[in-house]
Amino acid sequence: MNGATALDLSPGAGVVLDDVEWLVERQEPHLGRVHLVRADGDRQRVSFRFLVNHPRCRSSSRTAAEAANRGRQPASWSDVKPERRPLMEQRFANLMEVNCGFRSGDPFRPEPGEPRPEYDPDRTTLTERRAAKAAELSALRPEEARLLLGVARVGVRTLERWERRRRKYGIVGCADHRWLRASGGHPSISEEVREAIFAVRQETQHHRSRVSARTRENMIQRYVREIFEDEEIEVPSYHTLLRVWKEWFGPGGARPKYERSAELPTKNGHVLVTRPGQVVALDTTILPVMIRENVFGDPVTVHLTLALDVYTHSICAFRLTLVSDSSVDVAMVLRDVMLPLPMREEWGEDMEWPYPGLPAALVSEFAGYKVAALPFFTPETVTSDHGSVYRNHHLVDVQEAMGCRILPARVLRPQDKSAVERVFGSIRSLLFEKLLGYTGVDVADRGADPEGDAVLTLTEMEHFIATWVVKIWQNRRLGDFTPSWDPGGDHSPNTLFAASFAQEGFDLDIPSPESYYRFLPEHHVKRIYRRGVKVKGLWYDAELLHRPDLHSARGGQYKKQWVIHREPRDRRVVFFQDPDTHEWHALRWTGLPPEGEIPAFGDTRVEELLTRVREAGLKPRSDSDLVPILLEMMGAVDPVANWPSQMPKSQRVQHAREITQAQAAATDRPRPLQEEGEPCPPTAVGAPEEVPTWRDRAQEATRSLDDHRRRRREAAVPSQPSVPAPLGSSRRGRNLFVIADDDGAPGDPAAQPSGPSSQTTEEE
Repeated sequence: MNGATALDLSPGAGVVLDDVEWLVERQEPHLGRVHLVRADGDRQRVSFRFLVNHPRCRSSSRTAAEAANRGRQPASWSDVKPERRPLMEQRFANLMEVNCGFRSGDPFRPEPGEPRPEYDPDRTTLTERRAAKAAELSALRPEEARLLLGVARVGVRTLERWERRRRKYGIVGCADHRWLRASGGHPSISEEVREAIFAVRQETQHHRSRVSARTRENMIQRYVREIFEDEEIEVPSYHTLLRVWKEWFGPGGARPKYERSAELPTKNGHVLVTRPGQVVALDTTILPVMIRENVFGDPVTVHLTLALDVYTHSICAFRLTLVSDSSVDVAMVLRDVMLPLPMREEWGEDMEWPYPGLPAALVSEFAGYKVAALPFFTPETVTSDHGSVYRNHHLVDVQEAMGCRILPARVLRPQDKSAVERVFGSIRSLLFEKLLGYTGVDVADRGADPEGDAVLTLTEMEHFIATWVVKIWQNRRLGDFTPSWDPGGDHSPNTLFAASFAQEGFDLDIPSPESYYRFLPEHHVKRIYRRGVKVKGLWYDAELLHRPDLHSARGGQYKKQWVIHREPRDRRVVFFQDPDTHEWHALRWTGLPPEGEIPAFGDTRVEELLTRVREAGLKPRSDSDLVPILLEMMGAVDPVANWPSQMPKSQRVQHAREITQAQAAATDRPRPLQEEGEPCPPTAVGAPEEVPTWRDRAQEATRSLDDHRRRRREAAVPSQPSVPAPLGSSRRGRNLFVIADDDGAPGDPAAQPSGPSSQTTEEE
């Protein structure tokens, strides 16, 4: 033992005696001796006592830098500096040529001219090949050898040393220890200074605002002086503290606000995903493809809302919404995750339910239709960002009603939901970049006219994405997202979902169609008036509400109140559940005409309507007075052929959004409450629906306005007036010189004159 440094005497370790390096060949612990060998082959045998008490004996820096002798992990490829890796590869190639005659080390992949005669293993021995390689490398100039192998001269002993290290550490053993050597630490950082550094780190990260490195140095000195005032402790210089701070805590480029938000809350903890449906990630992005809306055909941008199963990376559901999405749209996406996807007419048998362990006929029997190859389940945990849509109280209530655990991502930390973020990038490169109207990642990357290139409508884009998800994405190789139980296997979302059947089974739980109503926003009404119930400024009524035996038995916070479910995408109706039969009934807006329907409108249009009425100072006594204002606002009262071109594009997008939302609401709505003759396909991801043209919509609005005016005229005159008398009858009745007919007297106004005048009057 020399000072405080331990002497390593394990086999292969280096020992320096009187400035001469020796290697430990073997030990004889029972005799207290060790055998040393020098580079020139000279050997000697010394005792442990001699080495420990020798004043000029120390461990060699070559072996001290090795990981096995320093209590560190073995060196790997990444530990070698990038500029030194070609030198390491050249050393490895030369060693392989000495061993087997091939520089690649594989006889089945020979390079041209291999094996060379002096390195042919069938004609030469290992010693001869090693000597030939030493002679070949010694013929190089020192500059060339240093540039090629990192050393000026290479002999037989060097090749033997490289070979020993290669057998022990692999290709990394061919690297020089100086290419791997790390810093020996900072001896000037004592335990007291280390405590001060961590105390300042805690103070500046969690409590104080961001400060400079000079201020941190001053705080460290103050801490040492005040806490250890009885001791004389030397604080290192500013540059040493700055270097230590960067080594321990990184460069520190993040803002303190974001560093505090990056700490994972203790109440949530870490989630280990081991089965499908355990974690479903939700996110919304702008679709990078310009499409044409279904009503007017204008090019618009839409939002894509995606639900991704984190375990299998299956795209369980998606929605395309015009302008922006709402909490109802996201709630319907969660409902789509729980429902099986129905087959479409264009899809073949290869896209039908394929998972073994659960026959397709059984799933079709429960669902009521043929089911496509897309997983469905009830989510256990839903994670999303902190957007206003996902933090909405309505969506939180929906998730709690589903029995989901809400796990929001950390603020400004997209890596918490990196799976869905990477899926957006994958869909962009695999699908969207190949479509006309692609807008690129940035405005600077946009083409000359993406609006003019848009050819797909909203319905066609939904159908195209749904087909691509079922046919391509679900069968695509995952690559880096393989499961932990089979890291080297090839898996796709479908194979992972099928494997989960054998591991944990499958819960065939398909929600009832009435779940649509439970996912709508609730409104609690205290009483039912003669006009019905008032929800968000509009009155709704039906005969069901005026039954004498209807009473509310609700208790708790909303005791004796009624629950009305509102559809934000279509405000023409609200939904009420009969407390006795538990059936759902649609309550129509009292402003709707008895015959026919006015165009659909949503929450945004209602708020604008009420605002305009309030600004005009009107106080309508019934909702029927609001219909003309609503039709005027919607811009559909002018049935001219060039009407769409006269309407601003922003207004056309708003109308198209309302029509699209009403169609989505009608698609999500269960079959019993649909209008007579209206198709009601089962809830699906992007189910297509026939859309009326703008001319049909203009004619529908015009007919609605004419019917409304006709009803107002009829209401003003309760009885039908009698037919007026012919023109001139009063003059002829008062004329004394008119000759009376045989059937009447001259003064009788009912008497009609004979001759041509009578014929003219009858014709008139």
